[in-house]
Amino acid sequence: MTDSPPTITVHVKFAGRTIPVVVPASASTAELKLLLQPLTNVLPRGQRLICKGKVLAEAASLSSMQVADGSKVMLIASQGLHQGDGPITKNSSGPAATAKRTSNVKENHTQKQEIISKSRPERWKITGVIALSDSGLKVVPEEVWDCGSSVRVLDVCNNSIETIPQKIAALRSLNKLLVTANNLSDEGICWEGLSCVQTLTVLSLSQNRLVTLPPSLGSLTFLRELRIANNMIGNLPVEIGLLKQLEILIANNNRITSLPYSIGDCESLIEVNLSSNLLAELPEAFGNLHNLKTLHIRNNGINSLPSTLFKKCWRLTTLDLHGTGITNDILRQVEGWEEFDERRRQKYQKQLDFRVGSSGVFDEGADDDDRRS
Repeated sequence: MTDSPPTITVHVKFAGRTIPVVVPASASTAELKLLLQPLTNVLPRGQRLICKGKVLAEAASLSSMQVADGSKVMLIASQGLHQGDGPITKNSSGPAATAKRTSNVKENHTQKQEIISKSRPERWKITGVIALSDSGLKVVPEEVWDCGSSVRVLDVCNNSIETIPQKIAALRSLNKLLVTANNLSDEGICWEGLSCVQTLTVLSLSQNRLVTLPPSLGSLTFLRELRIANNMIGNLPVEIGLLKQLEILIANNNRITSLPYSIGDCESLIEVNLSSNLLAELPEAFGNLHNLKTLHIRNNGINSLPSTLFKKCWRLTTLDLHGTGITNDILRQVEGWEEFDERRRQKYQKQLDFRVGSSGVFDEGADDDDRRS
């Protein structure tokens, strides 16, 4: 007979009452929400959990969010996202309500015992979330691959993992793969297996030891967010242009010397961060990124901008050129600068309107000539 997994009791405040909930010590936020559903009648996607002033991330483990035994958590429910007759409140009264509440308590007690007694893989299959960040791992546990198509989120950030093996292909319904702050090298990632995960929308490989990205990156055509910051990457593959749905590219603090012209084919890009690289120029194709709103390229060797950047990127409102060869005087000479300047000042004013008493100084986006002398 195996020992029961260790548990903690979390005190959830909701609708004028405090609900003690027993969860496995290794549980994720998603698992806690599942336990709260029969106790509150609020569907998991309608639950917003807050502990110590911070919203608990869906895929994060409770321990990583500093939720321990005896912690107090506030539940805020979204209107309309509930089951049955609506959220169970403190003021529910009457024989029918009392009988229903008693029945719910008994049912929930049974359900809690069932979930707690389930093995870790079984809990993962129920929630679709595998939260193993900050777990001291050197390899991804074999039981992860056995979960197959049940898994939507795999979070193994802040470990010492060296390989993502061919078995990643078994997670064919995976939406988010978070492997930030590990020990991955180019040889450690089986891109052949990763390319089989066609449902992937978020890929985070920041803070590893990557030097190159393979052409097979372009096969992840549903990718919307790619985070590869703080590696040693020298160039991006031409095939990145195949990522038509990519909205966020975070690639700062690498060794990127040039960008492929195909970057202009990433027509959905909204935010790009290429700060602290070795770039000497941006390709003219940047002007094709009509949805671009935010561009960070500080601390590069860039001395000029694509001639159509301001004219064609008509949604651009945030531009960071500090630490480059482009000064504010040069910036004002680029065609379309006046329209860009008007857009960003309007955005800044809106921020001031919602920031009562703010004394923030407007950032021109680049250094002044006298600061570079």
